[in-house]
Amino acid sequence: MQTLTLNNGVEMPALGLGVFQTPPPETRAAVTAAIELGYRHIDTAAAYGNEREVGEALRDSGVPRDELFVETKIWISDYGYDETLHAFDKSAAKLGVDRIDLLILHQALPSDFARTLAAYQALEKLLADGKVRAIGVSNFMTDHLTALLDATSVVPAVNQLEIHPYFQQRAVLDFDDRHHILNQAWSPIGGITFYPGYGEHRTSVLEDPAVTAVAKAHDRSPAQVLLRWGLQQGRSVIPKSTRRERIAENLDVFDFDLSTDELTALDALETGRRGGPEPEAITLADHGRAIPEA
Repeated sequence: MQTLTLNNGVEMPALGLGVFQTPPPETRAAVTAAIELGYRHIDTAAAYGNEREVGEALRDSGVPRDELFVETKIWISDYGYDETLHAFDKSAAKLGVDRIDLLILHQALPSDFARTLAAYQALEKLLADGKVRAIGVSNFMTDHLTALLDATSVVPAVNQLEIHPYFQQRAVLDFDDRHHILNQAWSPIGGITFYPGYGEHRTSVLEDPAVTAVAKAHDRSPAQVLLRWGLQQGRSVIPKSTRRERIAENLDVFDFDLSTDELTALDALETGRRGGPEPEAITLADHGRAIPEA
């Protein structure tokens, strides 16, 4: 497994299993299969409602805790300094861990950015106290990041973003690179482009002729090509699947390379169309939800 070094020196497996929209019972089975197959990085979130099942699978795996990298996210409903400290307690208890490897803010809250800043300052406290090994953000655009950097002292280790060939967010990626913030791709194989409820454009990048041509040239699946595209550009990728064969396939991406021309061809697929929700549209009124106690 390839690893990436975060800006505070922490080593993180470059590829992990994501469990977005995975029901709790399926989560436990998927994480169990992933660990058996060799995954050591699991990405979850308080808002997913499956942290407890992730923790059960981690404990039952028999793999030593220090060999596993656990990443989770604080939801906007728990933003604020004290609220975020308590949110850590809830997530840690559900996961059954004393320390979380990477804890990030799930979204910016532009309508109340002061709460976002207070939440991040709580992450800084958790980092200083040794309760987390690294902190970061998710779905933060350049203006959010600029305001955050101006008001806090710890540069985020990670910015988790929607990144696939149809939506590459190059301005944000470049900003992150300049500030030594690792880009981490959610929806790295473009699944969000055909999730119901997110816009009118649901064409799967997996079926794009440019992707399938590269896949055929390497005798690989389109998903493997898309993951390789992200990894070769220095990103972390966290593909989601609940099928053991797909989980195994997604991990088998470290023994081939895409050529410069192939990378360029995939880069050229940019559509400018976001699959997920607009970061500026996130509000407590529309997106808030109570995160249950442990």
